[in-house]
Formats: sequence, structure tokens, C-alpha cells
Amino acid sequence: MTDPYDPAREGAQMSFDGRMSYGDYLNLQKVLDAQHPLSDAHDEMLFIIQHQTSELWMRLAIHELTAARATLQEADRRPAFKMLARVSRIFEQLNNAWDVLRTMTPSDYTTFREALGQSSGFQSHQYRQVEFMLGNRNIALLKPHAHRPGITALLTGELAQPSLYDVALRALNQSFPLPDEVLDRALEQPHAESEAVAAAWSKVYRDPQTHWELYELAEKLVDLEDYFRRWRFNHVTTVERVIGFKRGTGGTGGISYLKRMLDVELFPELWHLRTDL
Repeated sequence: MTDPYDPAREGAQMSFDGRMSYGDYLNLQKVLDAQHPLSDAHDEMLFIIQHQTSELWMRLAIHELTAARATLQEADRRPAFKMLARVSRIFEQLNNAWDVLRTMTPSDYTTFREALGQSSGFQSHQYRQVEFMLGNRNIALLKPHAHRPGITALLTGELAQPSLYDVALRALNQSFPLPDEVLDRALEQPHAESEAVAAAWSKVYRDPQTHWELYELAEKLVDLEDYFRRWRFNHVTTVERVIGFKRGTGGTGGISYLKRMLDVELFPELWHLRTDL
């Protein structure tokens, strides 16, 4: 009979007295102590972890989008493409998470729904920040955060910066001059679809070899919105499957509100030009 395998024989560190361990580095005790169900319902733990992990992924998306936006304003924009690709994959992870939540039936959810009070994913300031960064800007949506001055300042600060698409359009402008109303609009307002922008992107798509960097940027943006749209759609179908057409806990119309969000286009010219190519 062979002796049990001992990783220490191959040099594995087994003693962490006074040394940083895996759990120390990741601050895991705080993370794993952050789940506090307010009911005895079995599925409330699933609900909490689903939303907490989603917030962690959104934290990473914000990190990547911030760096991508800054990089796109530099002479060499190419490193931003990897960051944008990573954000797309983050939303793929967020999409996959809905499959786990959909194992919760309507009967399961009713056992703890009242414990949520008026809390709702609609109030996620990180989700709001992601939308603001991508260009879906609506000042009215600052109101749910008015009781948190730090968060309000964070979101207001985001509205004072160009969105990711604004930065992309400024890059496009260097090769195909765009009108002032596109480049100089109030930053807190969403981008309005423009024929001039559509014409400029069409020129890129008709001659990608000449304008490869802009072409790759455009496709990275489309890829990102594609995954983002899937996340929104899966959100709608999951909510409809679990609560039907009830109002959301935060007071929104529930499904009616979420379906309205499906109609929002972040980079409209990039989608609509495909019809004319």
C-alpha cells in the first residue's frame, strides 16, 4: 500500500503562520460572511449569491470599461480591443448565471419575496454606472441613489465624462469628420442617432482593409452590445418565468419595464448600417 500523497514533498507550502494564504489574499472571510438571508427559505441563499456575484462581475466590467475608454483616447487604441472583448465575456458569465436562478420556481420565490422589502436590482448603482458608461444616460435614474451622496457623486461624475461610444465617435472623427452636434452635445444626454455617423461607419465597413483599426473597434462594440442585449433578454425571461407580470419589488412595472429596456440601442448606427451594406 502506498503512502498518502503529501504535496509538501514536492515543495507545496503547507504552513501559513505569519504568511499570506489564498484566503488572506482574496479576503475570503468577508466575502463568505456577506450572505445574510432574512427568512428561513432555502432559495433565498441562491437569490443573494446570484446578485452578489453579478455585482462582482459588474465591478470587473467597470474596471475594464474605464481602462478601455482611456486607452481609446491614446495614439495606440489596440490594447482597448482586448479589454472590450473581456467585457463581452463578462456579460457571457452574467448570462450563464440566469440559468442557475431559473431553477427557482415561482413557489420557491414567494417563500421569501416579502423579506426583500422595496429592494430591487433596478437600484443597482453599478448596473446604472455600466449603462451610463455605454451611453444609455438618463438623469432621472439618479433618484434611487439620492440617499447615498457618495454613489450620487460617482454617477454624476460619470455623466460628466464622454461615454464609450462618444470616445469611439471621436476616433471615427479623425478619419471622417463628424458634425458639431454629434461631437459637442451635452455629455449627460444620450447619443442621438445620426445620418452622418451612419455614413462614416458605412465607409469603414465598405473598406475594412484601409480602416482596419476602426473596423475592429466597431465590431468589438457590436460584440459587446450583442452580449449585453442577451443579458437583458435573459433577465426578462427569467423574471417572467418566476413572477409573471407582477410589479417589481422596487415598484417598477416588472416585465413591462424590462421589455422597454430591450428596445434601447447603445450603438444604433453600427446595427442599422448592416441593412444598407
